[in-house]
Amino acid sequence: MDYNNIPKSRHRVVSAMRTTGLLHLGNYHGALKNWVEIQDKNQCYFFAADWHALTTEYEHPENIGYYTKEMILDCLSVGVDPAKSTLFVQSHVPEHAELHLLLSFLTPLSWLERVPTYKELRTRLREKHLATYGFLGYPLLQSADILMYKPTLIPVGEDQLSHIELTREVARHFNHLYQAFFPEPEALLTKVSKMPGLDGQKMSKSYHNTIGLREDAKIVEQKIKKMPTDPARVLRRDPGNPDKCPVWNFHQVYSSPDVQAWANEGCRSAGIGCLDCKKPVIEAVLAEQAPIKERAEMYQKDPDLIQDIIKAGAHAARQEAQKTVSEVRKIIGLCEK
Repeated sequence: MDYNNIPKSRHRVVSAMRTTGLLHLGNYHGALKNWVEIQDKNQCYFFAADWHALTTEYEHPENIGYYTKEMILDCLSVGVDPAKSTLFVQSHVPEHAELHLLLSFLTPLSWLERVPTYKELRTRLREKHLATYGFLGYPLLQSADILMYKPTLIPVGEDQLSHIELTREVARHFNHLYQAFFPEPEALLTKVSKMPGLDGQKMSKSYHNTIGLREDAKIVEQKIKKMPTDPARVLRRDPGNPDKCPVWNFHQVYSSPDVQAWANEGCRSAGIGCLDCKKPVIEAVLAEQAPIKERAEMYQKDPDLIQDIIKAGAHAARQEAQKTVSEVRKIIGLCEK
């Protein structure tokens, strides 16, 4: 979908990220970059999901507050404009928890157990104790996060499509039971839905294959120089296959068609070495990070401004959230406060 052709009056958008670590380029290309693009033509609610971080980090929560503040700073640094978007912290809007509770009464347990990411994370994070109600129920909390603002579009990567479908099912079920009002939001796939990591897998903190959004330039350069390449290229004169090289994945994100053609031909003919191939990627990544770091430094000089933005965002979000929760309480028969 062309974000620029979405009329401002047409869509309300909700999106968030968990505060489990510092953000990286995968977060930027998979979410933040799209947030900036769509905020001019839509009514957007973007937030740092600190409650969601507790679903896997409840045993070691000491850094969640720090990561939350850094995420807000990153959002501002990439160009999310608090004058155009409502930017807030999830736990600062307690209505999210109440709506989650109310929706839990009508959501079948089997719907949560079949969510693919639930099974995947249980397998991948075996070292964590995830046999908890909070972890099982986090997709429903996500549904509450979304339905709270009655959006029509949810920008996500491919790995989150099952969560959007669950949200649609919950909305449909609620509407059927109570002849009610929740819209069924549609997924808006991000343009780079699977940003590659340094090892060729999807870039993820869990895989330890990331480049930080504001990481030091020297560290970024060293990380890319150390990236694995086609194992068939043992010697400089050996031809390679770009399709087997993680660096080629970066070229597909960062390089122009001419540079891609140069890298493709140079690799297959052994006309260039692997370090030669990595050089334009390094330059492109550093160029992308430069304006982000510059804006971050500006905000870091005025921490009170960041706090004011967080408070204003929570106030605006709560005004909308209180309306939704009040409607739901009335629909399901609870006494008014």
